[in-house]
Amino acid sequence: METIRFEVQDKIATITFNRPRVLNAFNLELHEEFCHALNTAREDEEVRCIVIRGEGRAFSAGADLKAMQERDETVDVGDYLRQTYNRTIKLMTEIEKPIVAAVHGPAHGAGLGVALAADFRIASESANFCLAFIKIGLMPDAGTHYFLPRLIGLGRALELAASGETIDAKQAYAIGLVNRVVGDDRLGEETVQLASQLAFMPTKAFGYMKKTMLSSFESDLSTVLEAEAKGQSILANTEDHREGVAAFYEKRKSVFKGR
Repeated sequence: METIRFEVQDKIATITFNRPRVLNAFNLELHEEFCHALNTAREDEEVRCIVIRGEGRAFSAGADLKAMQERDETVDVGDYLRQTYNRTIKLMTEIEKPIVAAVHGPAHGAGLGVALAADFRIASESANFCLAFIKIGLMPDAGTHYFLPRLIGLGRALELAASGETIDAKQAYAIGLVNRVVGDDRLGEETVQLASQLAFMPTKAFGYMKKTMLSSFESDLSTVLEAEAKGQSILANTEDHREGVAAFYEKRKSVFKGR
């Protein structure tokens, strides 16, 4: 792969956007390779956590508009979204493994949408976030309308999208857009620490939890209660549940295997 670096170590798959000269803006190749890397991590039973990061000075500046125009000036933006971001964002929500976005520098436009679709966002102090679509007469995409109001509330989401303003990492943390903020020099270390914790937790339990929480926004209480009951019936018969109970009674640390 030319626009992605993909590495697996200690049960963590790290996907690095590798177009630093254009701040990791998404062209068609990056879309295809990112989707392929996600599927590879999804299918690899040894992988139990996925980290997404950017090479160079940015997480991602969003869509590579120049590349889109050079490819075809008559491209229908809606069709392009259906073939690219829509497919990838759905895939991220369907992966029943924790996904961590490690954000430094700009996470703008659809780049922010990708970060929002991750399960956890850890930002360095240099990170900044912006939805500038309104400044060119467009609306946000890449799932932003779904995730942003759920994370920070409708009022703040509309303000961020309608203003097109850039907010820094501390502001993002204050409104709940990111889970934590760390020093620039500690982003890698803190990301590995978080990913390692997630990689050695009961992966199946996390998958059911993620799926149920995401669907709960479109469900009533009875539906969520039934989803919890069905999930518990399945999880109660997993190796990880048996290990967790045994470790509790034996007063030792659980060793989960994701099964």
